[in-house]
Amino acid sequence: MTFVLRAGFQAGRRFQSTGPQASARAAALREAHGGFSFELTDQQKEFQEVARKFAREEIVPAAPSYDRSGEYPFPLIKRAWELGLINGHIPEDFGGMGLGIFDACLITEELAFGCTGVQTAIEANSLGQMPVIIAGNDAQKKKYLGRMAEEPLMCAYCVTEPEAGSDVAGIKTRAVKKGDEYVVNGQKMWITNGGKANWYFLLARTDPDPKCPASKAFTGFIVEADTPGVQPGRKELNMGQRCSDTRGITFEDVRIPKENVLIGEGAGFKIAMGAFDKTRPPVAAGATGLAQRALEEATKYALERKSFGKFIAEHQAVSFLLAEMAMKVELARMAYQRAAWEVDQGRRNTYYASIAKAFAGDIANQCATDAVQIFGGNGFNSEYPVEKLMRDAKIYQIYEGTAQIQRLIISREHLGKFKQ
Repeated sequence: MTFVLRAGFQAGRRFQSTGPQASARAAALREAHGGFSFELTDQQKEFQEVARKFAREEIVPAAPSYDRSGEYPFPLIKRAWELGLINGHIPEDFGGMGLGIFDACLITEELAFGCTGVQTAIEANSLGQMPVIIAGNDAQKKKYLGRMAEEPLMCAYCVTEPEAGSDVAGIKTRAVKKGDEYVVNGQKMWITNGGKANWYFLLARTDPDPKCPASKAFTGFIVEADTPGVQPGRKELNMGQRCSDTRGITFEDVRIPKENVLIGEGAGFKIAMGAFDKTRPPVAAGATGLAQRALEEATKYALERKSFGKFIAEHQAVSFLLAEMAMKVELARMAYQRAAWEVDQGRRNTYYASIAKAFAGDIANQCATDAVQIFGGNGFNSEYPVEKLMRDAKIYQIYEGTAQIQRLIISREHLGKFKQ
């Protein structure tokens, strides 16, 4: 397997560690930049440039066709894997590059510029892997993360149910222990990569007592996708990000060996929620990439289209729209970078991650809508790129925690500071 991004990787390892090495990484950054800095390392610039080149030269031209057909973009995903743009956060001991969340976000923003349907398929891989990265034992990591470093495989985060989206505690999928196995029955819904995954992270209820707190009632499992009883449903036809594979999955008497339990019985909820601190910054980065694309498309169009004898960019009404878009993009980028930087320092970043996810999701929708407005009637037509951006943007206010849930988390974290 060839990783283009492995070039110079060892020389820059100190900037990519997480967990126990975070303090050393922070010290190295302070030494290199004298404290607070917006400057990227040479290695980070390389990551960014490889992802930008791939997105603009390969994803952008192919995206309209995938949007129309709804076909899964495996050729693009395979190419991204070959370039080292997928799975970079897998620890080095298990075949990955052990990148920090900040570095992953730089890559994610560039990929999302090209197509957020493609980027979502890739990011869902990260979400599916994250519970194993943060809670798996060495044997689990070697088996399930190792195989993804060896070939371009996908996985999925299997939590949401038809009647349990934001209300994770309402999950009804049951896992009952029988000997050395757990037997699972239930229904999951809106699972990204659901029909393409090699394995799933599954959250299921193991304590039948409805009064049992969520922190103890659920268990996290790793489930092989070809296990008997696992039944992916039809590919859902969504408003946007159409090439992303979204499905319901039925589990009917699915037998899972006890060695596929993460940490232990009752630890699932904490694992599932803990993954979001590391995956919400990249989701915010994806939304920022879409907003950046909307800004660039609108700007180019405004400098080409004329009305009343001058380019429409010269009309204050349009120039102010572009200025507002630019402000929002810059602030969203700063928000996701702060959230990513915090978690890479080994600190709890729930507050910043929710701020980044909520704000970037909102501005992606606002910027896409403003881009359509600047394009006028052409913006409403599928021959131009911005109507796709508008359709693609909406899901950023819904998946991985709705905009309202993020505000609930932010308010809880904010008020908690004053109650201590």
